[in-house]
Amino acid sequence: MKFLIDANLPPALARWLIEQGHEANHVSEFALERASDRDIWRNAHEMNACIVTKDEDFVLLHAIDRGGPPVVWIRIGNTTRDALIHRLSPLWPGVVAALERGETIVEVA
Repeated sequence: MKFLIDANLPPALARWLIEQGHEANHVSEFALERASDRDIWRNAHEMNACIVTKDEDFVLLHAIDRGGPPVVWIRIGNTTRDALIHRLSPLWPGVVAALERGETIVEVA
């Protein structure tokens, strides 16, 4: 599975996802860290990648453009990157399973 990690999440999350066997990039790898949500949306769609974000705007964009990329909406509050990855670790198989079932918005809290 392919993921594009939004600027509001650490690049370490992309590295962790790669370690889990996924293809993952952080927006900073494409000089998109200051890009508009719509530009990130278009790039993810072109890459056939799922957006991983803390930004509700991508959920709203999905309501407008149902043909766009899937979104994993991280609803975990501010934390260190290690704590974030520790929290996501047991939840991620369920996230992947939901995406594989065709869910297009997966909320992680």
